[in-house]
Amino acid sequence: MTVDELDRELMPKHIAIIMDGNRRWAKEKKMDSRLGHKAGAETLEKIASFANKIGLKYMTVYAFSTENWKRTKEEVGALMILLNNYLDKFLNRESLQNVKIKVLGNIDDLDKSLQESIRKLEKKSENNTGLTLNIAFNYGGRDEIVRAVKEISQKVKENEIAIEEIDEELVSKYLYTAGEPEPDLLIRPGGELRISNFLLWQLAYTEFLFIDKYWPDFTEDDLLDAIETFEKRNRKFGGK
Repeated sequence: MTVDELDRELMPKHIAIIMDGNRRWAKEKKMDSRLGHKAGAETLEKIASFANKIGLKYMTVYAFSTENWKRTKEEVGALMILLNNYLDKFLNRESLQNVKIKVLGNIDDLDKSLQESIRKLEKKSENNTGLTLNIAFNYGGRDEIVRAVKEISQKVKENEIAIEEIDEELVSKYLYTAGEPEPDLLIRPGGELRISNFLLWQLAYTEFLFIDKYWPDFTEDDLLDAIETFEKRNRKFGGK
């Protein structure tokens, strides 16, 4: 499929991506894992720019999970530096190509300077009307749901919410993705066949596409092929 062949009526509004395979990509090339993560970050920048160009409204990418803290101190530190460098890079740009950037996850556990950079970038881009790029960092799907339950429980305790008012719509309002459509398509490069605690609530009726190539090798054509595959699927949402 080419850009000109895109059916804008059938195109997904929201694509989620598990950016998997950075370390294996680097290992196969006999490179340090940090260079794999750097290549993955460059791929994200390229794919997000292309997604914005073709009119995609939302993209949510899995950058660092709550479980990733179990990795070596050196690798975690490298990931934090990489994120900080890219945040600074975007902050110093005059234009963000009208992309709105949000970070999903518990940023309170991050270094203070990193938290400040995140908030500055979110503020700088908050009025942009192109692609909304959600970067899930220090994010876990179960953690997100637990946080939502705690917030709702507190509201019930304070008599701001009645138990009878709790439904799927209300729970969705307390998730990091509040106000956004749920993903239409999940893409996972890297060859693994699981969702790894990513957007557990939001992926209830999402179409899944698993790809064998590693994330650093993911291209604009791969995104177009994924969209073409999505457009050919018959979504039933539990119906016949």
